[in-house]
Amino acid sequence: MQKLKSIFSYFLVGVALVSCAQTKDKTEKKMETNTISMDDLDTATFGAGCFWCVEAVFQQVKGVIAVSSGYSGGTVKNPSYKEVCTGTTGHAEVTQIFYDPKQVSYEQLLEVFWKVHDPTTLNQQGNDHGTQYRSVIFYHNTKQKEIAEKIKKELSASGAWENPVVTEISPFTVFYKAEDYHQNYYNLNGEQPYCKFVIKPKLDKFEKVFKGNLAK
Repeated sequence: MQKLKSIFSYFLVGVALVSCAQTKDKTEKKMETNTISMDDLDTATFGAGCFWCVEAVFQQVKGVIAVSSGYSGGTVKNPSYKEVCTGTTGHAEVTQIFYDPKQVSYEQLLEVFWKVHDPTTLNQQGNDHGTQYRSVIFYHNTKQKEIAEKIKKELSASGAWENPVVTEISPFTVFYKAEDYHQNYYNLNGEQPYCKFVIKPKLDKFEKVFKGNLAK
């Protein structure tokens, strides 16, 4: 799947870049049309497999103002997608989420995070394998750390999954935004096979589980 994903990525580079040149990114539009100041927003950073999937899910959450796909948790500065795909940079594919805490809480974001991927598979989500696809929460402050660790502990004790929860909880250091053609990927490339057969089912699951209470 990683190889398939890479083929789709490079094939669509030209198309995506043209699209970005003609139409502003959806997340940028949201920021421009929303009257909320950036100072009023909080930030969450999650890795849950392919960032195309995670971005598409969190774009639907009420209270999420903007979502960017990128890389975090590694040792190489300004890594490229190609470098991250080797699994040698230490980075995970992540989404940087800017949200209004008056509309959605960090706890609710974590609920979405843990329900739309499998947190028990180490360095793997479906057919995507490698440390770049690990389940990870990069916390931005002590409060986020405490909430994430508390919920992880409760989930592990609940027996919700047959296997242990292996989600990494680490301090946030730096976020490197991914190449332009990765941004808003599902909305720009929804007819592509990876979007239809991998991302769309995740969105369907999200909508079924959360219905109208979080989804826009």
